[in-house]
Amino acid sequence: MKPYKNKINKIRSFALALIFIGFVVMYGGIFFKNHPVLVLIFMTLGVLCIIGSTVVYAWIGLLSTRAVQVECPNCHKHTKVLGRVDMCMYCNEPLTLDPTLEGKEFDQSYNTKKKNS
Repeated sequence: MKPYKNKINKIRSFALALIFIGFVVMYGGIFFKNHPVLVLIFMTLGVLCIIGSTVVYAWIGLLSTRAVQVECPNCHKHTKVLGRVDMCMYCNEPLTLDPTLEGKEFDQSYNTKKKNS
């Protein structure tokens, strides 16, 4: 069984990783002190990663306002559900708002739109 994560937390983790990647890339420019053009390239790429992270955080913030807030039946904490199926942010309990999927094994492919299903 694959470990699943809540979609909102997964996207937030990606945005956080972009920040660290940006800092590492910028620090990578230190190794090219004698070549100002390479330092400029590394600094620019690092800043672009950090700006990309800001965009991703803004995007997931907008998505989060659209998510449905439910109470997890397992841990009884309030969590947000994005799509047809999602995981609890706290205990990774599979959650669905679609009554046709209740009792079925959790699969993230239920969130994809297919014409023939």
